[in-house]
Amino acid sequence: MSRWMVYPLLGVGAVVTLAPYLLSVQTSVKTPEQFAAESPLALPDPVSAGAYTSLLIGEHTLAPPLVITVQVVVLVLAGQLTCSVLAAYAFARLDFPGRDLLFRIYLGTLTIPLAATLVPRFVLVSELGLRDTFAGLVLPALFGSPYAIFLLRQFFRAVPGELLDAARADGAGHLRVLWHVLLPLSRPALATLSVITVVTHWNDFLWPLVVTGGDRWRVLTVAVSALQSQYQGEWPLVMAATTLATGPLLILFVALQRHIVRSITITGMR
Repeated sequence: MSRWMVYPLLGVGAVVTLAPYLLSVQTSVKTPEQFAAESPLALPDPVSAGAYTSLLIGEHTLAPPLVITVQVVVLVLAGQLTCSVLAAYAFARLDFPGRDLLFRIYLGTLTIPLAATLVPRFVLVSELGLRDTFAGLVLPALFGSPYAIFLLRQFFRAVPGELLDAARADGAGHLRVLWHVLLPLSRPALATLSVITVVTHWNDFLWPLVVTGGDRWRVLTVAVSALQSQYQGEWPLVMAATTLATGPLLILFVALQRHIVRSITITGMR
């Protein structure tokens, strides 16, 4: 009986969650004339790819912002994983004076709102001469985050110490223990952290809007927002841009959902 009650609720939740995205896709393949003449819920007849053609190779191309966004996300992901793994290993497996106190202080920065650090970060980047540059986009997010370090530290602490002692007995140093023992066992956590990092910085809007100006280093979120402001009446074009912006995130989640579910399961068991 409980199962028959749960599945309809899950189905309703799935419909409510997916409905805006499906409506966006449906609107994006309509012509402006069809969208203006018919109900927004009406199916496209005929299906038109004109909005996507305009965004990919036409007048309103989003190709440069898309390339810049991919570069930012890839570089930030590499920096976040590298720095977070090293810091989490130090907090989890190395003994040094003040380790736990330092970790608590660093973890406490999670309570500071992003808006409170926006102006100091902007001033720092401006003083370094990195405003409206690619380095200014990625530098503040390149060296790990409190959440990433906390997540990996918890996984590293849960690994039995006997495995690490066995590796050290075979002559492995800290880097070999980290690379050959801890990282293979932490693949679910790394996959989860990768998805969170990609989604966060793919959707980042406020910092790129503040630190850049003009079109040279415009990322995808800022470009879509500008397109929406400029062509507010052409909803098929705006919805096509929104669909292109969210599509890669859906593909990433589908590809890594098994690791994400496993990470949640392992965390719950621990």
